[in-house]
Amino acid sequence: MAAHGVKTLIYSSTCATYGEPEKMPITEVTPQSPINPYGKAKKMAEDIILDFSKTSDMAVMILRYFNVIGSDPEGRLGEAPPPELREQGRISGACFDAARGIIPGLKIRGVDYTTPDGTCVRDYIDVTDLIDAHVKALEHAKPSKVGIYNVGTGKGSSVKQFVEACKKATGVDIKIDYLNRRPGDYAEVYSDPSKIRRELNWIARYSLEESLAIAWRWQKVHRNGYN
Repeated sequence: MAAHGVKTLIYSSTCATYGEPEKMPITEVTPQSPINPYGKAKKMAEDIILDFSKTSDMAVMILRYFNVIGSDPEGRLGEAPPPELREQGRISGACFDAARGIIPGLKIRGVDYTTPDGTCVRDYIDVTDLIDAHVKALEHAKPSKVGIYNVGTGKGSSVKQFVEACKKATGVDIKIDYLNRRPGDYAEVYSDPSKIRRELNWIARYSLEESLAIAWRWQKVHRNGYN
């Protein structure tokens, strides 16, 4: 990128770089100790960028996404993974597939975590809010400076709560199968978004329920994805 004159870098990182912190919410100074390959790879990329920035005038912003869901509210874009990736896709896609009868039900992996209802807790951020965070990051990027920001709502929702919200959005009583934990999943993760609110004037606008309702509208119109 430097060789081709790129002056600004917005890097898509992840909350998975934090691993399973001892306390919540997660701030940008929470120690990074990833516990799965995805988080480890993202942290390696962050380290490379930070090392490079020490001798570069490139403007850098590192955005650590929390769990992204949703669709374009104007109905132009939505989530449509290819069949071979559905099994390992996002929980929102699985919920919608179950609601549409594409799969017989939803599989919840792990009900014995140290959380209020035993299922994983995540911070679900709408994709439109995430796009807005990128725009704000571009506006505030400065040469020779590195900005690191959590991009989340600051509110954790359990998998069971997510499923109940999905049932409400779709109007379908989705069948649930409870399975053993999936290796590499952490119990609880949600953000403290105060830094990005303070420095970039960004705040999440969409609630979990609103985000799922918008995404469900797209799913109903695009039963076969983009085909």
